[in-house]
Amino acid sequence: MMEKVKEEKKNIWAWFPVTFATALFCCILWGSASPAIKIAYELFKIGPSDTASRIMLAGARFILAGVMTICFGSLISRKFLKPGKESVRPILILSLFQTVGQYYFFFMALAHTTGVRGSIINASGNFFTILFAAYLFRLEKMTFKKFLGCIVGFIGVVIIISGGNAALFSGGVTFNGEGAMLMADCFYALSGCCIKIFSRKENPVVLSGYQFFLGGIVLFMIGAVMGGNLTFYSTGCVLNLIYMGFISAGAYTLWGVLLKHNPVSRVSVLGFINPVMGVLLSAIFLGENQEAFSLTGLAALILVSAGIIIVNRS
Repeated sequence: MMEKVKEEKKNIWAWFPVTFATALFCCILWGSASPAIKIAYELFKIGPSDTASRIMLAGARFILAGVMTICFGSLISRKFLKPGKESVRPILILSLFQTVGQYYFFFMALAHTTGVRGSIINASGNFFTILFAAYLFRLEKMTFKKFLGCIVGFIGVVIIISGGNAALFSGGVTFNGEGAMLMADCFYALSGCCIKIFSRKENPVVLSGYQFFLGGIVLFMIGAVMGGNLTFYSTGCVLNLIYMGFISAGAYTLWGVLLKHNPVSRVSVLGFINPVMGVLLSAIFLGENQEAFSLTGLAALILVSAGIIIVNRS
């Protein structure tokens, strides 16, 4: 037992500079999702009203993400990861919540709101997960620290949705924009609780990789039946799609490695960087500087990040 403990301490993934750098890289990937998707809409020439093509794009992204996750996980495990019969049901449930449900609304939201708002609102999934785990699934107890963190975080979300100069927020609040992002966060929370339950007996990388792939196929087929069209107008379309697939596959795989070799709270508390990266990258690549660095935007970002830190700080 002592030798095992010493071996874990010597593991490079448990060395804090490596843990922090890897977590930062994962958060940069996740934070770049909003600008990458909005840029994809321009590259693939998908308009705000073209729901079918957006669903097809989401499906193509997660088919790729599933293949990449399975490949990355197999390389790390040094064996090909394949699901057993007992994994079929969890994969079906997760694909419904984590990929089909969450990203149907996520892709819809980003067609009707800014990247800055989307990144900040999307962080509310962390707080919905706490509430669902405590009151819906009974997986853990609600503590004052968790409750306080949720309150602080949700105040930040409310500020970015309703506060500040309305001229900065592209016409106010809509169900297809901010409402859809909150729906995506609810599906994220449901899938997070399901993963916590299923991973007790199943390999989380296997579950995630195959549910990405299955959910991607379902989304792509729904979009195709609805009359969607995914035309590759340039090599930029190909590169963008590959990158969007890597966002999910690369970040999830590396985050899983960190959780394996570190205490959960030590890794999870670094998740506050995620909305920060989302806001900064939206400002850089989408030109949303005015909203990102407004008093309202900064206040909302600080509160949401503080909420994540409070909830996860040990």
